[in-house]
Amino acid sequence: MRIHTLICGCMRPFGGALWDGVTPGLGAARLTCRCLLIESEAGLVLVDTGFGMGDVFDAANRLDPVFRNADRVVVKPGDTAHGQIGALGLDPKDVRHIVMTHLDFDHAGGLSDFPWATVHVLAPEAHAARRRDGAIARARYRPEQLHTVMREYDRTSGARWYGMPAVRDLQGLPEGIVMVPLPGHTAGHCGVAVRTTQGWLLHAGDAIFNLRELREKPRCPPLAQGYEVLMQVSSRARNQSQAALRALMRHHADEVQVICTHDPVADPMPLPAVRGTLADA
Repeated sequence: MRIHTLICGCMRPFGGALWDGVTPGLGAARLTCRCLLIESEAGLVLVDTGFGMGDVFDAANRLDPVFRNADRVVVKPGDTAHGQIGALGLDPKDVRHIVMTHLDFDHAGGLSDFPWATVHVLAPEAHAARRRDGAIARARYRPEQLHTVMREYDRTSGARWYGMPAVRDLQGLPEGIVMVPLPGHTAGHCGVAVRTTQGWLLHAGDAIFNLRELREKPRCPPLAQGYEVLMQVSSRARNQSQAALRALMRHHADEVQVICTHDPVADPMPLPAVRGTLADA
């Protein structure tokens, strides 16, 4: 049972390193849409889906025009989770579960490619996506991507993961997959932790946009930081979530690897370490 990192499309806004911290000049930055594919005894499990086939062929109707053009969304059929699963020699029909960090358009676009899969999401996120209150919510939550029944979880279940609130009982999934609420970017945003033989891998979604935000003296490219502020639903909650991640790294960096969605820099551990075997629960 292996864990694969998938880049399911990306966004190429102008501004270079002011967005991603690495692109020279002010040309097109590269903000990845990083997802995970887990081969487990419960079948294939996705963590987020990035952009999907519908976004490739019908972007004008599925994506908000302001964000589509400002973010300069780039995705081809082979970039989608569906396409990459096939390229790995696996069957997309074996995707049984999808665990969502949140339901923004750049994370949920591939849901419609796997209509048979069980989608797991925190209840506050599902509620926000249904309400779509305000201009930002209408732009970020796209009904054309979200026509699926979701299994919703209460983020106040009482379980803990490294001292942080957690949802451990994900129905049908191995116990080594955990939802870790990290609200602020959205109301029901969470990280998804996966236990491997090398320790834990935490996909932090959009709780951070750049891994340098996990340093003791955090830094974030200014345009990415501005985008974080634009899209947040609560500054206080977002700051608390980021502080919790920094504390996690301060005390448990030898046990937990953190990745995020949009940082284009290679994952901080070598790929063979990321592709681990799910540890027994």
